[in-house]
Amino acid sequence: MSLEPRVGEDVPELTTRMVRAAFPKGTLAVRIREALGPLFADDGFAEAFCRRGRPAISPGALALVSVLQYAEGLTDRQAADQVRARMDWKFLLGLELDDPGFEASVLSGFRARLIEHGLEQKTLDLVLERLGELGLVKAGGRQRTDSTHVLAAVRSLNRMEFVGETLRAALEALAVAAPSWLSGLITPDWAERYGPRVDSYRFPKGDHVRQAWAEQVGQDGFLVLEAVYADTAPGWLREIDAVQVLRRAWIQQYHRDQQGVRWREGKDLPPAHLRLASPYDLDARYGIKRGSGWIGYKVHLSETCEPDAPHVITHVSTTDAVTVDSDLTEQVQQMLTHRGLRPDVHLVDAGYTTAALFVAAAQTGVELLGPAPHDSSRQSRQNQGFSRADFTIDFDERTAVCPAGRRSFEWWDQKHHRNNEPVIKVFFSAENCGPCPMQAQCTRPPTGRRGRGLTFLPRERHEALQAARNAQDTDGWKQRYATRAGVEGTISQAVRATGLRRTRHRDLPTTRLGHVFAATALNLIRIDRWLTGTPLHGTRTSHLETLALVA
Repeated sequence: MSLEPRVGEDVPELTTRMVRAAFPKGTLAVRIREALGPLFADDGFAEAFCRRGRPAISPGALALVSVLQYAEGLTDRQAADQVRARMDWKFLLGLELDDPGFEASVLSGFRARLIEHGLEQKTLDLVLERLGELGLVKAGGRQRTDSTHVLAAVRSLNRMEFVGETLRAALEALAVAAPSWLSGLITPDWAERYGPRVDSYRFPKGDHVRQAWAEQVGQDGFLVLEAVYADTAPGWLREIDAVQVLRRAWIQQYHRDQQGVRWREGKDLPPAHLRLASPYDLDARYGIKRGSGWIGYKVHLSETCEPDAPHVITHVSTTDAVTVDSDLTEQVQQMLTHRGLRPDVHLVDAGYTTAALFVAAAQTGVELLGPAPHDSSRQSRQNQGFSRADFTIDFDERTAVCPAGRRSFEWWDQKHHRNNEPVIKVFFSAENCGPCPMQAQCTRPPTGRRGRGLTFLPRERHEALQAARNAQDTDGWKQRYATRAGVEGTISQAVRATGLRRTRHRDLPTTRLGHVFAATALNLIRIDRWLTGTPLHGTRTSHLETLALVA
């Protein structure tokens, strides 16, 4: 499909006259067109379309419709209907009143093209570029980042439901693709076991009976896989997506050896970022945050937060549900720098900070303002005894002095056994530690040693971490950090206005693109409110709380 550019950038005269008469105060679409002009030129999306072939619908118009779709919470079909029916949308798109619009299916094809050509961030980039030209967003100042969970567009399954539904999905696909082949493999009881949707309330009662049911499902799954991969089976059966999912899930969930088929347990299971959570969304993962679990993704929003300018979303990033927030800190700062919007101060919560990130941010000229990771030593957790801060570390002399005044005699540069990050370990002699009256308050001796030991970070990271911990106890730091709380309101607005917390799609790339459209839509809503002088909403309080405050 080729690219058909829009002819001219002006709104047709009849469309303008009718819209002015119908909406004398304007609408979101009308005011955005008047304030920002044509937002998305076709040239910005040209690489996703070839220059030959049948003319395509204007990609700039499709991008704008995709953003409006999230601004008003519409389906593809509803968005396509709005293009045909609403004058203010035609005004924003620069269309004639009798323009017939397009079929709803064009929007899904447009999304696929953006993903295929790596243009997911294009709409947000173009809006930020336009706002920069108008002086509404610029580098420097403060920006804040936070994340929230995103529910997948699939049913949440426990482990037994997952294996049963995975096998059922494979059988459904094979029943359509090769009914004669499948009928010669299964027995009548399979239809009873895998015909209806697999739900936990249908499972037999009792742990042993349920264990037997799960093992039976495992045996049936291996029977199907053996038949599919047999030399006598058609080779194309192995290429069916549901069969590939079945094979992958059975590797993750089951053992099979001379003792039969049984569950994998504990450490024998794959790590969470690799483990499938649903046969219908292969990118969704099971995540936990503050004690709440969900199946899906996580979205990170960054925004400006200066009091004399509109609060504009400058970056949005979507990951699987198990990616930790600190993995995104540097990526967010690099993307903001790439957009020419690098902040002076980056406000985040404790999930986005590590000692290494404090150092890295300072090296790029950004102040990472957030709570430092807490001291995880036993003494700090129990709030008694000596913590790392009670030891005096001399990096020049490569020694440490304990609270009792004893000097270490060994210093080793090592790698942490969990994350392979550099650490330093020092040891004190047993002759000094043995008779010390402060043993009960001190660190525990390492395995195989009688003297005490201490582990800490290399100099640059250690000093940055200690400085951050000392600073966050001051009133000045707390006053500066209070600005971060406003990003919670941004997430709330995004959830209510665009449905950010529940994806419409069943894969990570399209979910990520949808979140970019949602962030772009939120920017248009905020710019409209800024231009019309609409004040920001305050924190919501109940009537009872309001009455108490007045009293």
